[in-house]
Amino acid sequence: MVRRIPVGLLLLCALLLGVTRAASAIEVKISSQALERTLRAQLFNGPEGRYYMRGNIKSACYVYADSPHVTFAQDRIVVHVHARAKLGTSVHGVCIGVSMDTEADVSMIPEAQEESIGFRDAHIEHLSESKELNFLLIPFLDRKLPDQMKVNAATLMRQLLSQSTQTTGYAFTLSSLKLHSLFVEGTMLVLDADAGLNVD
Repeated sequence: MVRRIPVGLLLLCALLLGVTRAASAIEVKISSQALERTLRAQLFNGPEGRYYMRGNIKSACYVYADSPHVTFAQDRIVVHVHARAKLGTSVHGVCIGVSMDTEADVSMIPEAQEESIGFRDAHIEHLSESKELNFLLIPFLDRKLPDQMKVNAATLMRQLLSQSTQTTGYAFTLSSLKLHSLFVEGTMLVLDADAGLNVD
């Protein structure tokens, strides 16, 4: 099975095309679909693409989020998730309580963090009407989700470049990477960075 690293692939393509000296400025444009695939791979990677905040796939009572969808709105990245819960007490393998389905949205600002694509200033835009469910959803949306979206761009580039000898006949190595800025521009997340590349 081929492992997909969409954000890393975009970064690598820009690096190989844009770096012409020992250290050069590059610009990478990342789509919302690439961020969504990364989020699914890093966080929503449990059974059936779910992230469980309580319980697991075998639990009678549980709370989970699934179906993440990433879009851009002005200068912010918006993540929409579906949440489903059975809250109550498990009795003989059956959850005695209430079942809930809801949609939730959180937005955040992208931030360059040395070699990583990070996120800050999380705002919950839409939440459920259940206080019990929100007690679990709020920390997931404003802390866990932004943390798990973080991508170390240098690590991904080095992973991809490690196969360059077999695929191109040349050994490419990343000597340095410094992200300077991240901002939303229309339908793309734009990354400005300085990068150094060695070829043997």
